[in-house]
Amino acid sequence: MADEYNDDRRGGYDDRRRTAPAGGMDSGEGNGPQVGGRRRYTPRRKVCMFCTDKVHTPDYKDLKRLQRHISDRGKILPRRRTGTCARHQRGVATAVKRARHMALLPFVAAPGRG
Repeated sequence: MADEYNDDRRGGYDDRRRTAPAGGMDSGEGNGPQVGGRRRYTPRRKVCMFCTDKVHTPDYKDLKRLQRHISDRGKILPRRRTGTCARHQRGVATAVKRARHMALLPFVAAPGRG
Protein backbone atom coordinates (compact mmCIF):
# COMPACT_ATOMS: atom_id res chain seq x y z
CA MET A 1 0.00 0.00 0.00
CA ALA A 2 2.75 2.42 0.85
CA ASP A 3 4.43 1.70 -2.50
CA GLU A 4 1.23 2.50 -4.39
CA TYR A 5 0.99 5.84 -2.62
CA ASN A 6 4.59 6.74 -3.52
CA ASP A 7 4.11 5.79 -7.17
CA ASP A 8 1.01 7.94 -7.60
CA ARG A 9 2.42 10.96 -5.80
CA ARG A 10 3.66 13.80 -8.02
CA GLY A 11 7.13 15.22 -7.53
CA GLY A 12 8.87 11.92 -6.78
CA TYR A 13 12.46 11.14 -7.71
CA ASP A 14 11.59 9.99 -11.21
CA ASP A 15 9.83 13.28 -11.97
CA ARG A 16 12.85 15.36 -11.03
CA ARG A 17 15.44 13.67 -13.21
CA ARG A 18 17.36 16.02 -15.43
CA THR A 19 17.19 14.08 -18.65
CA ALA A 20 16.45 15.48 -22.06
CA PRO A 21 13.11 14.53 -23.59
CA ALA A 22 13.19 12.09 -26.47
CA GLY A 23 13.58 13.84 -29.83
CA GLY A 24 14.76 17.09 -28.23
CA MET A 25 17.65 19.30 -29.23
CA ASP A 26 20.23 16.85 -27.87
CA SER A 27 19.17 14.10 -30.27
CA GLY A 28 21.52 15.35 -33.02
CA GLU A 29 18.83 15.81 -35.65
CA GLY A 30 18.83 19.62 -35.68
CA ASN A 31 20.87 21.80 -38.00
CA GLY A 32 23.85 23.85 -37.00
CA PRO A 33 27.28 22.90 -35.69
CA GLN A 34 27.13 20.42 -32.85
CA VAL A 35 29.78 18.84 -30.70
CA GLY A 36 28.90 15.85 -28.58
CA GLY A 37 25.17 16.45 -28.95
CA ARG A 38 25.28 20.09 -27.84
CA ARG A 39 25.25 23.27 -29.87
CA ARG A 40 28.38 25.37 -29.88
CA TYR A 41 28.33 28.75 -28.19
CA THR A 42 28.95 31.45 -30.76
CA PRO A 43 29.36 34.83 -29.07
CA ARG A 44 27.49 37.67 -30.69
CA ARG A 45 29.67 40.46 -32.00
CA LYS A 46 29.46 43.58 -29.86
CA VAL A 47 28.75 46.80 -31.71
CA CYS A 48 29.51 50.31 -30.51
CA MET A 49 26.26 51.93 -29.37
CA PHE A 50 27.56 55.39 -30.20
CA CYS A 51 28.41 54.42 -33.77
CA THR A 52 25.01 52.79 -34.35
CA ASP A 53 23.21 55.87 -32.99
CA LYS A 54 25.57 58.16 -34.94
CA VAL A 55 26.67 60.08 -31.85
CA HIS A 56 29.97 61.85 -32.53
CA THR A 57 31.06 62.49 -28.94
CA PRO A 58 29.55 61.10 -25.72
CA ASP A 59 27.95 63.85 -23.66
CA TYR A 60 28.46 64.08 -19.91
CA LYS A 61 24.82 65.18 -19.47
CA ASP A 62 23.48 61.99 -21.08
CA LEU A 63 23.41 59.99 -17.85
CA LYS A 64 21.26 57.15 -19.11
CA ARG A 65 23.81 56.26 -21.75
CA LEU A 66 26.81 56.81 -19.48
CA GLN A 67 25.43 54.55 -16.75
CA ARG A 68 25.59 51.61 -19.14
CA HIS A 69 29.36 52.08 -19.18
CA ILE A 70 29.79 52.13 -15.39
CA SER A 71 29.85 49.11 -13.09
CA ASP A 72 27.78 48.85 -9.94
CA ARG A 73 30.92 49.80 -8.01
CA GLY A 74 31.28 53.04 -10.00
CA LYS A 75 34.15 51.95 -12.24
CA ILE A 76 34.32 52.61 -15.97
CA LEU A 77 33.75 49.33 -17.83
CA PRO A 78 36.35 48.21 -20.40
CA ARG A 79 35.78 48.07 -24.15
CA ARG A 80 35.73 44.28 -24.23
CA ARG A 81 32.73 44.30 -21.91
CA THR A 82 30.67 47.09 -23.49
CA GLY A 83 31.68 46.73 -27.13
CA THR A 84 32.50 50.42 -27.53
CA CYS A 85 35.01 51.36 -30.21
CA ALA A 86 38.35 52.92 -29.22
CA ARG A 87 37.41 56.46 -30.24
CA HIS A 88 34.15 56.47 -28.30
CA GLN A 89 35.68 54.69 -25.30
CA ARG A 90 38.06 57.62 -24.87
CA GLY A 91 35.09 59.96 -25.07
CA VAL A 92 33.14 57.87 -22.56
CA ALA A 93 36.01 58.06 -20.07
CA THR A 94 36.19 61.84 -20.43
CA ALA A 95 32.41 62.23 -20.18
CA VAL A 96 32.22 60.03 -17.06
CA LYS A 97 34.98 62.03 -15.40
CA ARG A 98 33.20 65.29 -16.22
CA ALA A 99 29.88 63.94 -14.92
CA ARG A 100 31.59 62.87 -11.71
CA HIS A 101 33.12 66.32 -11.29
CA MET A 102 29.68 67.92 -11.79
CA ALA A 103 28.24 65.47 -9.21
CA LEU A 104 25.97 63.81 -11.76
CA LEU A 105 27.61 60.41 -11.28
CA PRO A 106 29.17 58.94 -8.13
CA PHE A 107 32.90 58.42 -7.78
CA VAL A 108 32.35 55.21 -5.81
CA ALA A 109 29.44 52.90 -5.12
CA ALA A 110 26.93 53.84 -2.45
CA PRO A 111 27.67 52.19 0.88
CA GLY A 112 25.70 49.01 1.23
CA ARG A 113 25.02 46.48 3.87
CA GLY A 114 27.97 44.44 4.72
